[in-house]
Amino acid sequence: METVDPTRAFVKNVKRVIVKVGTAVVTRADGRLALGRLGALCEQIQELNLQGYEVILVTSGAVGVGRQRLRYRKLLNSSFLDLQKPQNELDGKACAAVGQNGLMALYDSLFSQLDVTSAQLLVTDNDFRDPDFRSQLNDTVNSLLSLKVIPIFNENDAISTRKAPYEDSSGIFWDNDSLAALLALELKADLLVLLSDVEGLYSGPPRDPDSKLIHTYIKEKHERVITFGDKSRVGRGGMTAKVKAAMYAAYAGIPVVITSGYAVNNIIKVLHGECIGTLFHRDANKWASIGEIGAREMAVAARECSRRLQALSSQERSKILQDIADALEANEKAILAENEADIVAAQQAGYEKSLISRLALKQGKISNLANSARVLANMDEPLGRILKRTEVADGFILEKSSSPLGVLLIIFESRPDALVQIACLAVRSGNGLLLKGGKEAKRSNAILHKVITSAIPVTVGERLIGLVTSREEIPELLKHDDVIDLVIPRGSNKLVSQIKASTKIPVLGHADGICHVYVDKSADMDMAKRIVVDAKTDYPAACNAMETLLVHKDLAQNGGLNDLIMELQTKGVILYGGPKASSLLKIPEAQTFHHEYSSLACTVEVVEDVYAVIDHIHQHGRHVMLV
Repeated sequence: METVDPTRAFVKNVKRVIVKVGTAVVTRADGRLALGRLGALCEQIQELNLQGYEVILVTSGAVGVGRQRLRYRKLLNSSFLDLQKPQNELDGKACAAVGQNGLMALYDSLFSQLDVTSAQLLVTDNDFRDPDFRSQLNDTVNSLLSLKVIPIFNENDAISTRKAPYEDSSGIFWDNDSLAALLALELKADLLVLLSDVEGLYSGPPRDPDSKLIHTYIKEKHERVITFGDKSRVGRGGMTAKVKAAMYAAYAGIPVVITSGYAVNNIIKVLHGECIGTLFHRDANKWASIGEIGAREMAVAARECSRRLQALSSQERSKILQDIADALEANEKAILAENEADIVAAQQAGYEKSLISRLALKQGKISNLANSARVLANMDEPLGRILKRTEVADGFILEKSSSPLGVLLIIFESRPDALVQIACLAVRSGNGLLLKGGKEAKRSNAILHKVITSAIPVTVGERLIGLVTSREEIPELLKHDDVIDLVIPRGSNKLVSQIKASTKIPVLGHADGICHVYVDKSADMDMAKRIVVDAKTDYPAACNAMETLLVHKDLAQNGGLNDLIMELQTKGVILYGGPKASSLLKIPEAQTFHHEYSSLACTVEVVEDVYAVIDHIHQHGRHVMLV
């Protein structure tokens, strides 16, 4: 099964990668070398080298570096009178000769700090006309890669027969972008990454607020509508040159991604299948329905499919849920493998343990989800039930009955099991769905979505449930109040408020709140201990786990409070106290009562009576459990 967005599934088979870094990435705005970006680039290449990738670097920047050095040298050797005269432009070939030495010295120094060896290979356009050269080039590069050496290519502008590095666009290749594409074909690379000073290819100039990032370039769709901005501030062709090179390589069978060289770890993200930058692929036109479907088209498709779903009988919709349950169990190993990849990525990214806990599909979870789908399938029909009947006039009866809502846009947190639960509820109730899960669960969500939609019959259509893969699509979806009937955001109060302010679509949102358990003086203490322990420890990362334990003051005197504390501490729960409890129990005082731990920790406080409990919850939370 595919592990990523279908348009990026090719990364699973990538071994040899060519990375081209442009002058705008190598240098700063003042022409000096961008040491921080170059250092980060070398660190990414080192990590990929350790992971077994074969990385080839094509670098620009020599002319820019040389120009900076020669200008400084010329300034030192000029008199005040010389400086008053018009200054001639420095010879580009001389700049290249001087700059290449400095640029390679820097790469060698940076890679040496990372215990990586690099090698310099300078080529010219005419070299590639010689079959013997091309054969020897392959042998040399293969030998270097077998030794874990990073080959670094650059055009030898100093002796190129081209008129000037910035002027002549003739020949087999005409700049380092086209050189990178040529090398990708010649050296049989699996992927070409072109690093730029912007996130990728936009529909117009990147500074234009109306321009949008194109995630997958489709020639038939984008060729006539893209407007290119200015050329690179320092290089030869800017985005125009990159697109030409990308199309050249892509239509020869080598996937190409144009992405930012300014952002952290973008090369690694590309190889992990993240949908960043712009992808060029010769099969892209076949993916239009998968990766480039517009927000409105996705919503319209979900609505059309939901109407076909609503036309089915209760038994037929139940059968779909049974098929979904069977599909989940049949694909359990693949689902868990993708989920494990998400967990590893989240751990490497340094996410909190509570988020990783929500992300994990633990042993038996798939079976539980499948069983829940079967239970839902066997429940009474939710549609067409008479909820209320009113006789408006003699013989005129008005009935209120249950019916589908239509198309729901649901934004949920990192729990991939939520995708299954929401999808099953939608199928049973005859609703279309647009789902946006947390980016941490991208692989898990992708495979669960594919498994579930594969079980939906063609008479309904798999686009009944759409998976929104990027945050950028949400604002566009929120505009379509004529095809989306309800938005349900699960997340922070800030998220809910932002969505409410951004759409005319009804929003079913919740404010944040802390779940409380209150143990009264009259409680059965054996039952109370079981409830308190279960409320905190069964699934501490869940949003309905106990975060605050409130205890009647009499239990602090008769030993009941100590018994509860002992039970929690035995289960590994870290305790924090309110002003009274922290003093009484000698535990750290909580900084606030309004804190959601989402882990094995909670706040304890002693209260006067049930009325004090109600006041406390009105102030700090929304839910109460009385024991």
